Amino acid sequence: MTLKELPGQYAIIGSNQDEESNEYKGVLELTLDEYNRIKAKWLINNTQEQLGLGFFRDNILVINFNYKDENKVYKGVVVYKCISKDLLEGFWSEKHGDPNYLGLERCFRIDTLKETVN
Repeated sequence: MTLKELPGQYAIIGSNQDEESNEYKGVLELTLDEYNRIKAKWLINNTQEQLGLGFFRDNILVINFNYKDENKVYKGVVVYKCISKDLLEGFWSEKHGDPNYLGLERCFRIDTLKETVN
């Protein structure tokens, strides 16, 4: 897989970094900046926006991300294994999360989902 194949929109299914592993869904959009770094924007459960900046090598994508609520800024890192240009499998951790657990995430390219359904 190449860096140029990563940009696009992905449907995501994930579980949080806690004992309950609460599930969530959302959309991840990946783009490239002028330095060929990965820019990421997540929209989780249609309400929470998260932003990130990362890099790609040997089919591994690493993104440092952050998001805000009313009182604080949350920061973390997600690591995705690029299974194919249409499927990413990842795990993540954030500073204020439970250190006993990792969050998990699977990402499916949206264009491919549409082709599969049609």
